[in-house]
Amino acid sequence: MAEDTSYFKIPKTCRAGCVIDEGPNFRVEVQDVPVPEPGPDQVLLRLNATGICYSDLHYMLNDLGFGPMSQFGVRSAGHEGAGVVVKVGSNVTTWKHETYCEKGLQTGFQVAGTYQQYILSPANYTTRIPDGVDDFYAGPIMCSGSTIYRSLMESRLKAGDWAVFPGAGGGVGHMGVQLAKAIGLRVIGVDGGDEKRELCVRLGCDAFVDFTKVKDVAAEVMKITGHGAQGVFVTAGNAAAYASAPGMLGVGGKLMCIGLPPAGSCIVGAHPAEFVLKNLSVIGTKVGSMQDTDAAMDFTARGLLKPIYEKFPLKDLPAAVDKLRAGKVAGRCVVDFNS
Repeated sequence: MAEDTSYFKIPKTCRAGCVIDEGPNFRVEVQDVPVPEPGPDQVLLRLNATGICYSDLHYMLNDLGFGPMSQFGVRSAGHEGAGVVVKVGSNVTTWKHETYCEKGLQTGFQVAGTYQQYILSPANYTTRIPDGVDDFYAGPIMCSGSTIYRSLMESRLKAGDWAVFPGAGGGVGHMGVQLAKAIGLRVIGVDGGDEKRELCVRLGCDAFVDFTKVKDVAAEVMKITGHGAQGVFVTAGNAAAYASAPGMLGVGGKLMCIGLPPAGSCIVGAHPAEFVLKNLSVIGTKVGSMQDTDAAMDFTARGLLKPIYEKFPLKDLPAAVDKLRAGKVAGRCVVDFNS
């Protein structure tokens, strides 16, 4: 976040994408909501952009088993916001985000999210955006880029290893492809359709497997790699991706769990013998820390990570949500609060 509290006139209300009828039939409406006042240890942000992540849809669908957003009084989802600090609390002198804190609050679920233009953020958990990284890149990087960077680091794959990305054409997956190439991995993208194929090839995938045309995706990955991949990064949140992932791995392979399917819809699938005989590991990673976010931002500043996005004006935020829910987004949808 940039910091400039000198010239912004802070309104009493702002526009926000609000969830209506949360659950399987939810919809989003753009409404006026009150601008909050920062507490002593908070900053008030005026967002210029927000990405739309499938986690937002899970919260609005209420399908993760966490309970509804409304139990916390939250109506606006979103957690990929970028903008400027327009007001600081009385105790705030600097900023500094860790992700596995038991008392951490999920933005866009437990507190108002980035579908709302003016939001509060704890000063210690607010990331500074480096020079040379615009807000439309920064918003998605703070979730998708940071998340997949952390997963790549946790996997400990080394240059020349094969990395497979089910969901490679999506918001998290397409950033994973770029980061994996930047650190010297050989990359196989798995996704469906010509638009996703074109995106993955353009971003540097060594191979692409279209699950709409290939009957046995795992067998195709084995054919490409020879003996299986060293890592499979499941960025797609569906049962089919998790079911096929173990069969793509070679001996000692890492199955990295990233995408979140609805509660009760699937497990990481394979007979225990496959894990035993191939010495497989299953590792789950959450969104990255502030250090991971800074590292992902640095890749962008150096031109090695460029989020691919479609820009929507604020009035079309509901349409952007619907497009993601329909599975028709290559890369990311990003909302421009100033258009």
